[in-house]
Amino acid sequence: MNTANKLTLLRVFLIPVFLVVMYWGFPGYRYVALAVYVAACLTDLLDGYIARHYNQVSDFGKFADPLADKCLVMAALCCLVESGEFYGWILAAVLLREFAVSGMRLVAVEKGRVIAAGWSGKVKTASTMVCICLMLFGIPQVLNYVCQGVILVTTVYSGVEYFAKNWDVFKES
Repeated sequence: MNTANKLTLLRVFLIPVFLVVMYWGFPGYRYVALAVYVAACLTDLLDGYIARHYNQVSDFGKFADPLADKCLVMAALCCLVESGEFYGWILAAVLLREFAVSGMRLVAVEKGRVIAAGWSGKVKTASTMVCICLMLFGIPQVLNYVCQGVILVTTVYSGVEYFAKNWDVFKES
């Protein structure tokens, strides 16, 4: 268990902490939830840097890191949908993209191919995490709509790009 993987596991542990804080609802809970969310997002940056810089890339990390990211983002978006601050249909688009890309990756693995995260997927993850931070902070409604638009556009674009670049994995060999 290397340092990068420990940071990924810390991010996984922070997800239920974030959820408990969001549902507890004590005075100032949104700022505490934001702090927990930011800490979890920073572990994502740090574990990737450590894994590459110190040669700690592992099969566990390749699997767990993107899964932890997805779980963190989905937990936050579900809370925002429940509180009426995020449209459910946008969450459905995000979920559809994640399941579709994950399914395509499974098909690729069956054919002995690994589909690495692309630039647009990294932009989607980063912009989504930043937008969630802004929404948790409590921004004006018009900026909330902008954040939802950014999340939707980056999600759809990256999903289309993944399929366009890797459509050949569905062809019979």
